Amino acid sequence: MSVSKPPPLLQIKNLRRPMLGPVSLAVDAGECLGISGPSGTGKSLLLRAIADLDPHDGEVLLNGVRSHDITPVQWRTRVGLLPPESCWWLPRVVDHFHNGLPVPLEALGLAPAILQEPVIRLSSGEKQRLALLRLLANRPRVLLLDEPTANLDPANTQRVEAAIGDYRQAQSAAVIWVSHDQAQITRVASRHFRMIDGQLQEQARGHHP
Repeated sequence: MSVSKPPPLLQIKNLRRPMLGPVSLAVDAGECLGISGPSGTGKSLLLRAIADLDPHDGEVLLNGVRSHDITPVQWRTRVGLLPPESCWWLPRVVDHFHNGLPVPLEALGLAPAILQEPVIRLSSGEKQRLALLRLLANRPRVLLLDEPTANLDPANTQRVEAAIGDYRQAQSAAVIWVSHDQAQITRVASRHFRMIDGQLQEQARGHHP
């Protein structure tokens, strides 16, 4: 008796916007897909369109539900984007955490006292790690990660990779991870795509153009 494969958690069908597409893609629950490519080729545009932050043609579905069939707030809670530059709208770090901490601060190389700090005193690397924690606190089913370790040293990069990997496995989340670091994509992703002029091209495992 054969067991039917569950449908992909995230489905992207003929997604288009200026300078991008068409993109069709499926990402299974628990899978991490890596995207690399030169700057300005559409990687961030793709993530923003999947998160329904920018107008686009085509469809994006989560568990078979189209993004247009639920409210934008519901969609962006379930399909969470971590942008390269995080936004902070309240003065202190702790003011942004109402759902508890999904990962201990120490696991990301942060001291508990940082919660009481004013946001304006944070370094770019601290903001990046705290923005990841804030995103994970929503328990998203899909993580859209745009250079999540760009401002981090090797030790903190390793911590972030481990935290995201643990979350992906524990929650059976789907992850799309944009990175310029080919070695990182090899470590974290099961499939690798290059973005060239708004088009995704799948790469063979171990292939580094």
